[in-house]
Amino acid sequence: MGKLSRLTQNSLIIASLFLIDKVFAFVRTGIISRQYTDEVHLLDTFNAANNLPDVLFALISGGALAMAFIPLLTEYLTTKDRAAAWDLFSRVANVAFLVTASFAVVISIFAEPIARLGIAPGFSEEQLDLLAELMRLNLIGTVIFSVSGLVAASLQANQHFIFPALAPTLYNIGQILGAIFFVPLFGVRGLVYGVILGAAFHLLIQLPALFAYGFRWTPSLNLRHTGLIEALKLMAPRLLTMGGIQFIVLARDNFASRLDQVGAVSSLTYGWMIMQVPETILGTAIATAMLPTLSEYAARADWAGFRSTIERALRVLISLTIPIAAVMAAGIHPLVRGVFGFPEEISTLLTWTTRAYLLTLTGFTIHEVAARSFYARKEPMFPLYAVLLRIVMFLAIAFVGVTFFPQFGAPVIAFAEISLLIEAIILFGWLSNRTHEPIRVNGAVGKGFIAAAVGGVVTYLIALYLPGGAIVTALIGMVIGGLIALAIVWSEAKMLLKL
Repeated sequence: MGKLSRLTQNSLIIASLFLIDKVFAFVRTGIISRQYTDEVHLLDTFNAANNLPDVLFALISGGALAMAFIPLLTEYLTTKDRAAAWDLFSRVANVAFLVTASFAVVISIFAEPIARLGIAPGFSEEQLDLLAELMRLNLIGTVIFSVSGLVAASLQANQHFIFPALAPTLYNIGQILGAIFFVPLFGVRGLVYGVILGAAFHLLIQLPALFAYGFRWTPSLNLRHTGLIEALKLMAPRLLTMGGIQFIVLARDNFASRLDQVGAVSSLTYGWMIMQVPETILGTAIATAMLPTLSEYAARADWAGFRSTIERALRVLISLTIPIAAVMAAGIHPLVRGVFGFPEEISTLLTWTTRAYLLTLTGFTIHEVAARSFYARKEPMFPLYAVLLRIVMFLAIAFVGVTFFPQFGAPVIAFAEISLLIEAIILFGWLSNRTHEPIRVNGAVGKGFIAAAVGGVVTYLIALYLPGGAIVTALIGMVIGGLIALAIVWSEAKMLLKL
């Protein structure tokens, strides 16, 4: 890998570890879904109970602070020294932990009305009582993540990506252990104990690397510290942006609970999870590796390098994700039946929900780059403006779908995420204006659609007519269709090696 750029190497390392994580995620999901094949309503309750704790984690540390924090910490490492950077990290982590713990206590106290009025008003009383209980337990893991998420951000600012990318795998291993050993003892509550165990693993796996970089904890809560003030100023718009994104997650399940459709919440959860496999391996991996690099370009005011890095990443992501979405949509149904083990009705619902999400795959991947580009420039207001537009579009599309087309069920809610593709396009329009020259993707879009049409048709025909089991023929079709599509977009895709 000596001829590859540092950014390409980091992207490939992250992508490889994310792929391992996704394998364990599907092992975990397959185990859990088969445990509750005859009690899908319990899965709906468990998945809904995860939402508010996930929102809290994303707002306080994982999403809000981390993305705004990396450029600031990178600046400290570039212009000052590691001791100053670790002092800043300690102060931010101390505040994040205390704020998360405080919110967790408040949510725990008011769990019942929150569940009944905000999370899933369409659930039965029994489901709502269980949802509140599971949500309280989930908050323990959230408090652990409030520190673990910032540890990952700090290691990434030091250009160390292995342990932060490995941590999600340990999180899944904890949940697998919970499903295997805790569920037989504690029922569905055992799934949450597995979440807590996984959160502990997520933190512990990263600590050795943190100390290897000379970390020293500063036990201080001085809110007048200049670095902490700057971090909080950057965090405020990001906090509101993530609040908008997480509001959409809550609104999604709120809409789903009103469909009176068993499996609606779970199909949205698992359909999202399936779409996130290529999104994470490509979009998140590349964008995560890019953020410290883009922050360095911004710190040096090297806007030519900044723009060219973004353009190369976009051409790779667009040319690959459009055909990947088509190939996956064509061959996904037998795999859904085989992995999750649901009855045919639920499997079909999950398949169509996944296909609806796959329409948004390209939007999600390029949005990863767009948002990080603005945070690297320390311009967090633009993603906030964009997410407000997205909320309006999502709510409008989802409301129309649930009100006038309820027969389509969960897929119509998943389709509302097309609003994110529109948001990403708007962000890149704004970014082009800020970089003084248009951001060009050349023929990536056209080649992507041609590859999608050819690859998708080949995948479908092979899966339909090749003799053999449905899962085997679907996999063969996806491999052959994918390779043909890759050949069509190769001139764009090979830029992955030159990021």
